[in-house]
Amino acid sequence: MKPNGRTDALRLSGRWFRWRLSGLERRIVWPFLLLLVLVQGMSLWLVHCSIERSASRTVEAELHTGLRVFNQLLLQRAERLSEAAALLASDEGFQWAASRQEVTTLADALDRHGQRIGASLVIYTDTAWTPLAAAGLSVARVVALLPAAHLAAMAPAAVAGMTGPAVLTLIEGQPYQIVAVPVKAPSTIGWVLMGFVLDEAVLKPLADITDLRAAVLLGSSPQQVLAATRAPGPLPPMEADVTDPAAAPDPTLEACGQAFREAGQRWRNCRFTLDTVGSAATPEAVRLQLVLARSVDPVIAPFQRLQLTLLLLTLGGALVFAVGSVVTARRLSTPLRGLRLSAERLRLGDYDSPVPIPDRRRAGRELAQLAQSFESMRLAVQRREREIRRLAYWDTLTGLPNRAQFVDALRSVLQGRSASPARLPVAVLMLDLDRFKHVNDVLGHELGDRLLCEVARRLSRQGRPDGVLLARLSGDEFALLLSNADREPALQFARALLQCLDEPLRLDEHTVDLSASLGIVLAPGQGDDPEALLSLVEVAMYAAKRRQLGVVLYEPSMDHRSEASLSLMSELRRAIEQQELRLYVQPKVDLLTGEVLGGEALVRWQHPQRGLVQPMQFIPFAEQTGFIRQITIWMLEAGIREMRRWQDQGHAHKLSINLSTRDLLDPDLPARVSLLLERHQVPATRLCLEITESTIMDDPQRALQTLQKLHDLGLRLSIDDFGTGYSSLAYLKRLPVDELKIDRSFVMNMERDLDDARIVQSTIGLAHHLGLSVVAEGIETDKAWALLARLGCDEGQGYGIGRPMPADQWLAWVATWQAPATEAVHLDTDFTRLL
Repeated sequence: MKPNGRTDALRLSGRWFRWRLSGLERRIVWPFLLLLVLVQGMSLWLVHCSIERSASRTVEAELHTGLRVFNQLLLQRAERLSEAAALLASDEGFQWAASRQEVTTLADALDRHGQRIGASLVIYTDTAWTPLAAAGLSVARVVALLPAAHLAAMAPAAVAGMTGPAVLTLIEGQPYQIVAVPVKAPSTIGWVLMGFVLDEAVLKPLADITDLRAAVLLGSSPQQVLAATRAPGPLPPMEADVTDPAAAPDPTLEACGQAFREAGQRWRNCRFTLDTVGSAATPEAVRLQLVLARSVDPVIAPFQRLQLTLLLLTLGGALVFAVGSVVTARRLSTPLRGLRLSAERLRLGDYDSPVPIPDRRRAGRELAQLAQSFESMRLAVQRREREIRRLAYWDTLTGLPNRAQFVDALRSVLQGRSASPARLPVAVLMLDLDRFKHVNDVLGHELGDRLLCEVARRLSRQGRPDGVLLARLSGDEFALLLSNADREPALQFARALLQCLDEPLRLDEHTVDLSASLGIVLAPGQGDDPEALLSLVEVAMYAAKRRQLGVVLYEPSMDHRSEASLSLMSELRRAIEQQELRLYVQPKVDLLTGEVLGGEALVRWQHPQRGLVQPMQFIPFAEQTGFIRQITIWMLEAGIREMRRWQDQGHAHKLSINLSTRDLLDPDLPARVSLLLERHQVPATRLCLEITESTIMDDPQRALQTLQKLHDLGLRLSIDDFGTGYSSLAYLKRLPVDELKIDRSFVMNMERDLDDARIVQSTIGLAHHLGLSVVAEGIETDKAWALLARLGCDEGQGYGIGRPMPADQWLAWVATWQAPATEAVHLDTDFTRLL
């Protein structure tokens, strides 16, 4: 008894408050919940990144503020130094001692004044900047560290320091801040220089004012900390981290390092360059740097509290969203499960049970409409199922069984025959109309369909005896199944079928003569698989069509060629991959001088089982199948590589390579040839490509385009087998060729046939008048050589000159080549008269 849909829906709705989610509910709840978490997570991450960037900018701004404070402290200290130095310089006693260069008095005055103001270094120099007295260092030490030249370079900058930033220099590894004041009585009689060591005493006020860590470094490698309030942490890199230094907040900024942790706090530091003046020990300006560090945590503490609030709101929102989505998913999944059960019944072929319609108030109008659509679909599928069963096994045009029904019937008959001890034969016939495509093209498809229906009626009348099944396979192909039919009955029935089609068919005002080709295969003698039998009978039918025999009984030899072709194709592909092809060269010589000019490239196949395979055994097949392109590419690469080897040995021989029709229709051929010539560094003029008249005539327009591109590359082009075609003269004037090759059939017979000699003579004259060189093939005797030379032929090749040889033997043959003495060859009177 089938379950009631309404009862199923109520039973399912009773499971609303279960803890475990179904698969559909999980697919509704989890994606949206994860999407919410992802969006909120991205928001928190963006807020965090924004906070980090804001904190970084705030800290860097404070560090730059610290730099300005540091400069201000240096400026204030410089002003105090300048005032103290000016006070000493204005003292009359000091001026008196300075004017008389009382060194002892000056030294005492410098020492007392320096101790009073706490100066680390006080120096008095004359107007030539020669130190005369000093306090803090001996005069000798000052002279060694700060000679007059350096003091002269430093003092003007120090004087400028009275109204600007302090002047720094490095003395005995310590940074000093120095100012200089002139001693005037009334003109300048000397200089007073005062300096303080830049130590923690300078940095401590900076730390007290800005709450920053500060350190002064000597900017060499490794860096040396000269003064510091506390360790500034890991130092930033020597190179600035900004791509545009001009865009930095301060031009003295070198780099700001990454945040580092110390004692549970995060710190960030920046490095600034301090302007300095050189000393004797360091003639160049030393590089002092100020490193300022600031704790990041106090800056981001308020924002962290905001982040925590956002995180709590996110967790609460996710919880509320999860509960809401579960409730919504339950409201959707309950009626959907009822629809799923109905769909499952439909899948199993139950089209009679109605689909339950859920309550609109609980499930929603959309789900109720979906259920109603399911019910409408069930009714439509119920109707179409009956139609599909009819269409699946019957041809809609002719009303005959189709291929599927024919295969099933053939399988049933074969299975019944295998179970029967008598095992009577079965005949399968396939009939195909001749010239049916022409009927469709001329009369139209409507009349073509009417013709097929009439053929079906005629075949049905002929196949009325019991045990005959007629089916339309496709298009104009019909199949017949004859039970209990051997060879002769099948042949008689097939001839009768063709006879019933002999009567012309009248379609409106058109009269159509019918004819057909028919193939026969017998089972189980030729097989017991229905699809295989149809393939075999198709082979027989096409054999009948090809041979125009009407009826052909299948024989295994009919498809041997296709199997051999497939085998040959795979072997050819393997031959290139396994390097089984061999390059042979046949010599070409100058008929007047006997000089070797080059050769023609030929291909041989060194088969592992068959031995050396000649070209005529595989080249025609390769041209038919299109595999000739791969062989041509191999020939071009092997030939150009061989020419490069000849070139390295000092031989500028040219090489001719044959092209097929498919090669000329390949638009990529010129680019490939150009790439190979460039790769092996071989001049294009040494490569000659030979084409036949037939290759040009297949598609003259495309062939001419390809030839023009090859000619533009500088290659030589040759017309092979000239004289054997019928259109050479029509296209010869349009083709960008350089030479003609006279076919061997004329050359080999010209010694005995004066007419062939005249043809050769005319061809040579025609070519020379067109500005082309001439090559003769098939030279086998000295007499033929002599006759061709006297007729004006330029080059020649043939067995009389040299047989095709492996490419690696070419240079050895060239070294031993000697041209025959053709001047003494006697020619018959007729040929002499021809000359």
